[in-house]
Amino acid sequence: MHANVYLPEAFLSEMAKILPATLNMEDFIAACQRPLRKSIRVNTLKISIADFQLRAKEKGWELEAVPWCEEGFWIEADESIVPLGNTAEHMSGLFYIQEASSMMPVAALFNQKDEYQSVLDMAAAPGSKTTQIAARMENQGILVANEFSASRVKVLHANIERCGVRNAALSNYDGRVFGGWLPEHFEAVLIDAPCSGEGTVRKDADAMKNWSKESVISIADTQKDLIESAFHALKPGGIMVYSTCTLSREENQEVCLHLKETFGDLVEFESLADLFPNAQQALTEEGFLHIFPQVYDCEGFFVARIRKIGSVVAPEVKKRLGKFPFTKAASKIEQDIAKQLKATLDIDLPHDSQVWLRDNDVWLFPTALEPMLSEFKFSRMGIKIAETHKKGYRWQHQVATALATGHEKNSVVLSIEDAREWFMGRDVRPEGQSGQGEVLVKFDNDVIGLGKWVGNRVKNGLPRELVRDKNLF
Repeated sequence: MHANVYLPEAFLSEMAKILPATLNMEDFIAACQRPLRKSIRVNTLKISIADFQLRAKEKGWELEAVPWCEEGFWIEADESIVPLGNTAEHMSGLFYIQEASSMMPVAALFNQKDEYQSVLDMAAAPGSKTTQIAARMENQGILVANEFSASRVKVLHANIERCGVRNAALSNYDGRVFGGWLPEHFEAVLIDAPCSGEGTVRKDADAMKNWSKESVISIADTQKDLIESAFHALKPGGIMVYSTCTLSREENQEVCLHLKETFGDLVEFESLADLFPNAQQALTEEGFLHIFPQVYDCEGFFVARIRKIGSVVAPEVKKRLGKFPFTKAASKIEQDIAKQLKATLDIDLPHDSQVWLRDNDVWLFPTALEPMLSEFKFSRMGIKIAETHKKGYRWQHQVATALATGHEKNSVVLSIEDAREWFMGRDVRPEGQSGQGEVLVKFDNDVIGLGKWVGNRVKNGLPRELVRDKNLF
C-alpha cells in the first residue's frame, strides 16, 4: 500500500466538487493509495501480439488484456531476479513498459481505424506514445516527435532506436511554435500536454507535494496556447487528440472548450463512447473520457478527440532556418548504397525512404518528411545507416534495429551468456564460429545489434545509451 500518498486537503476539496455522482471520495482516496498494476505494450514493429503471448507463456508471465489497446496488457511477472526492463525481450524492443491509461490517447487517435501519413506528437518524451504511434503507422509516412526539454530528447531517441522506429523526425521546441511554423501540415496531432499530474499519485507518492489551485490555473493557460498551436498545425479534416494525466476540469474540459470558443464551428468534438467496452463509465457530456483512478484501476487520465472542420489563418512568423546541412543522394549513389547493403547484410532499403548525405554520414529520411525540410529545423531525422570510408560503407546500429527482419543470412546467433555480454557493451566470441566483416547479431530470433567479425571475435556495435551494466536476464 502507498498509505503515505500525499493528498492535500485543498486538492481533495476540488475533487469532491467534480467527482461524478456515480463515484465516491472514499473509493477515490483508496484507489490513489493503491500501487498501480504493471502494464506493457507489445511493439508490433518487432513482433506480433500472438507471438508475444506465446513468448510470455513460456516465461511464465501472466497477461491480462487492456480493453482500450489491443497490444496492451497488464502483466504479472516475477521480477525478484530480473526486472522486466532488463529482460532480453525489453532490450530487443519487443515491448514497452507503459501505464495502461497512457495507451488510451493513441488508441483514440486511431479509433476509427484511421490511417495517417503525417502525425505530430507535440510533447513526446520519453517516447511511449511516439513508439505506439509509429507502430500504428507501421513505420510509414512521417511522425514528428517534439520534446521541449533538451535533456529528455536523449531518452526519447534511445527509446525510438530500441523499438526500431524509422519514420520519425525529432525536434526540440516549445510546442507553441508549430502553429506558425508548420500550419496545416499534419493529418493528426497528439498533444499529451504537460500538466499538474494529479492522476499520477499511484506511481509517485509525492506527485502532489507542490500542488496548488494557482499552479493548475497557470498550467491551464499554457495548455490553451498549446492546443491552439496544435489546431493550427492540423490539416482541415484532420484529427487531434488532447490528453493529460491530471483530473482538474481547468486543465481538461475547459482547455478543449476554450478551443471551441476560439474557433467555433471549425472545432468538432468526436465522442469516445465506442473506444472500448464500458467507456461510458468515464464519458463526459461532450464525449470526452475523464477517468478517475477507481473506474478502471489505472492512473487518472483525460482524453478528447477533436476534428478540424475547415481551414483557419495561421499566426505569421519570421523564419530564419540557416543552411540545411544535408543533400539528397543522387540516384546512382542511392542505388550503390542499396546494392552494398543487400550484399553485405542481406537488407533491403525501404521503398518509402530517401538517402540523404552529410559529410561522411549516410542517413535514411522518410520520403514524407521532404516537404517540411525547407519549413522547419529538426534535431534528428530518420535513421543514420552508414558512414563512408575508403572501402565503401560502415553500417550503423539502426540498420539492425529498424531495417532487419531477422531472416537475413548474414547473422550470428548468440548464446544467453554471450547475449548478456553483448548488452553490457562487450565483444563476444561465439563458440566454434568465425567470420569477416559486418554481421547482424541475434539472440533467439531477435536482432539485437550489429557487430563486426575480427577473427573469432564479434566487435560490439551497441550505442552507449543502450548499454546495461548489471542484473540482466
